[in-house]
Amino acid sequence: MNPITTTAELAEACARLAQHPFVTVDTEFLRETTYYPKLCLIQLASPDEAVLVDPLAPDLSLEPFLALMSDPKVVKVFHAARQDLEIVWMIGKLIPTPLFDTQVAAMVCGYGDSVGYEQLANDLAKARIDKSSRFTDWSRRPLTDAQLAYAESDVTHLRDIYLALAADLAESGRESWVAEEMAVLTSPGTYEVKPENAWQRLKGRIRKSKELAALIELAAWREREAQHRDVPRQRVLKDDTLMDIVQRSPRSAEALGELRSVPNGFERSRAGGEVLAAIERAQALDPQTLPKLERERGRSGNGAVLDLLKVLLKATADAERVAPKILASSDDLEAIAFDDQAAVPALQGWRREVFGEKALALKNGTLALRVVRGRVTVG
Repeated sequence: MNPITTTAELAEACARLAQHPFVTVDTEFLRETTYYPKLCLIQLASPDEAVLVDPLAPDLSLEPFLALMSDPKVVKVFHAARQDLEIVWMIGKLIPTPLFDTQVAAMVCGYGDSVGYEQLANDLAKARIDKSSRFTDWSRRPLTDAQLAYAESDVTHLRDIYLALAADLAESGRESWVAEEMAVLTSPGTYEVKPENAWQRLKGRIRKSKELAALIELAAWREREAQHRDVPRQRVLKDDTLMDIVQRSPRSAEALGELRSVPNGFERSRAGGEVLAAIERAQALDPQTLPKLERERGRSGNGAVLDLLKVLLKATADAERVAPKILASSDDLEAIAFDDQAAVPALQGWRREVFGEKALALKNGTLALRVVRGRVTVG
């Protein structure tokens, strides 16, 4: 199969694809050395045909593709859609709708947490995927026959996967469960990267408001720097180094250079000066304007409650034939263990009905867990 390289060809193909109730979609991209993903290939398929598009072709406009992605009459089917949707948002400032993510649907249909495409292809399409081209350089031209065959299989088997999962959901009456997840994926806020929120990505033990202020300022600086240079965040400053600076808050180039995690000479560079400036801004912030620090969990005697909630989650997921992750995350369980009114997904919508109410009842002593013939039951 030869990839499409002209706008006219792409327009004709998208017009044909738009005649069908759904299209399957995938992308191949690179981002190991850049901040923004580099789109290298687009794969599309309808029940009748499969199409590959070369976005690196000179003078090719992706407008016909973007028009198809926004066509309200055509369901766009992805597997593990988030990164693909990020790319579409990046190139067209739109999110494909209506949307169906087969990974999310598979979790609702009992295939486990974050089930892979290969497993679904094997289970539902009776196909084996040749993964030898999975980690090849998709930016090099020409693409090999093996690469093209692999890329095409990513959308052709997806048709059978979609049809099988959609039928399962219709039979179980759980289409609304998946639709609620799609609402998160189709929200522009999911893909809008705001430097001032970059601190939320970092894992670390923050105990003081001054540390939180430094984390917010430094993470925002690193995000802007990575965007400006179009390099991965870790190439600007590694996470461990950033957290070390946050906790030490050096106020001079000499103090910054004394940190073992800081690269040699960094303290004398432009970036080093900007890090010190970020720390100064953090020192000047009013603690009352900062987000509230989470209470340290595990020190208030709620560890046993959390353990019980984990058992309840597993038992409920088994009974409902869904992946535990689709019902509640670890953060959800920790929040519920501390607060009956926690603003978490597990206490909202269908999740509250299926799991959240049971979690609150167990926590408050009106529901019990029992072992019957080797299985945990809820009663």
